[in-house]
Amino acid sequence: MDKKALREKYKALREAISEDELEEMSLAISNNALKLHIWEATNYHIFLPITSKAEVNTEYLLHILQGKDKTIIIPKAHFETGEMTHILLQENTVLKKSKHGITEPENGIEIPPQIIDVVFVPLLAYDKKGHRIGYGKGFYDRFLSACKPSCVFVGLSFFEPEELIEKSTFDVPLHYSITPSKIFKFNEGLGIA
Repeated sequence: MDKKALREKYKALREAISEDELEEMSLAISNNALKLHIWEATNYHIFLPITSKAEVNTEYLLHILQGKDKTIIIPKAHFETGEMTHILLQENTVLKKSKHGITEPENGIEIPPQIIDVVFVPLLAYDKKGHRIGYGKGFYDRFLSACKPSCVFVGLSFFEPEELIEKSTFDVPLHYSITPSKIFKFNEGLGIA
């Protein structure tokens, strides 16, 4: 199945999830995340969900990060350039929904990708080698390729992996993907996990 067909398949699967199921599965994903050996790091990058696209609710993971007193960084997408900036989440950070339906910081302290230790990555689909499909704009592939080599990429998904996804030269694979019932590990030999 090509990327376009996979995008349509997973958009439809997400649309079929009720609000209650989405919250329940998002909580299960967050609980599973606690089983990973990623919690000794300092700087965590996390996306805020696009609720209209039924993305994993990352509020539960945010609470875990806040409870562990971690540095939390959230993205701000710039559609005119295809780039993201990464903003330190603080108590006084003003969050606003963009015209694309993304809750983002209005402004704040920008953090360079090179100091981020762990990135929680949104996705539509992924395969058993950790290759992911997003919405096709390349925001995360550009961002992940700018991170330091030791940075750990953790996908969050309601669904199990596909067998194989066609990949392009710009695709950056995940190290893990967390579902409500399992953790999938890719790229053996990581020092942090």
